[in-house]
Amino acid sequence: MAYRRLGDSPLEVFPLVFGGNVFGWTIDEPTSFGLLDAFVAAGGNMIDTADVYSGWAPGNHGGESETIIGHWLRKSGQRDRVLIATKVGMEMEPTRKGLARKYIEAEVRESLRRLGTDRIDLYQAHVDDPETPLAETLEAFAGLVEAGTVRALGASNYTAQRLEEAVELSRSRGLPRYISLQPRYNLCDRSEFEGPLEGVCRKLGLGVITYSSLASGFLTGKYRSVHDFGKSPRGPRMRRQLNERGIRILDTLSEVAREAGATPAQIALAWLLGRPSVTAPIASATSVEQLEELLGATELQLSRSAIDRLERASA
Repeated sequence: MAYRRLGDSPLEVFPLVFGGNVFGWTIDEPTSFGLLDAFVAAGGNMIDTADVYSGWAPGNHGGESETIIGHWLRKSGQRDRVLIATKVGMEMEPTRKGLARKYIEAEVRESLRRLGTDRIDLYQAHVDDPETPLAETLEAFAGLVEAGTVRALGASNYTAQRLEEAVELSRSRGLPRYISLQPRYNLCDRSEFEGPLEGVCRKLGLGVITYSSLASGFLTGKYRSVHDFGKSPRGPRMRRQLNERGIRILDTLSEVAREAGATPAQIALAWLLGRPSVTAPIASATSVEQLEELLGATELQLSRSAIDRLERASA
């Protein structure tokens, strides 16, 4: 599978991004190392994380994912073979959040320290900060690019209006612009991205790396009733999807998967890869076997008939 250019940046991305939200949460450091080794051996090259990962796990405070990635980078010697994408802006503590200049400058130092590197390949605004002027945020990011600390900039969880406004402001002031968007997007969650937001990304030539690409695991097909929620720590999250529409999507995924000799997860990722606006989906794994399954999606090409059936089921 050919690598894909992320927007108009020099970054070329394997068509599956490894989601680092599981590091320090559902998998420990040795397991994380094994997965990263396998991912790179298969050709994978972008690892997505955030300063706040995985602060929601009992006993964690945030930064655990970046720390594990940093330990792996030092042990493996693979820094020059991978692209590190991390994020800033989500609440770490009540007084540590947002996109103000001083906060960004402080947090990027912490991310670099945890990652054990002198540069971040893609630094993303994790969530819009309406309390901070866009100009202040963009100027702070520009300073990091000019210093060589950050190679490219991205946004996540922005509305179409704010994303376009940010890119236009960067253009008018001669600042480095956002080159990518990281939206929630999958067969279950389509309305947030499809429409104005996707239109802005295509109009501006932004790369798109989707998060929650498997709807937190729902699209793997292993959660079909409340009795399945105990299968993983993410299980209780499935309640939102477990309805008539969700079951219809799972049934169609299973049908298409049988016809293609694939798994529902592979079909769900292949559907994303076939979207003209999507550069690469982000997906995480907790075992090498799981990772190998996800990587198989990059070799699939769905028929027009299969795509139509999936889109009707998820409409």
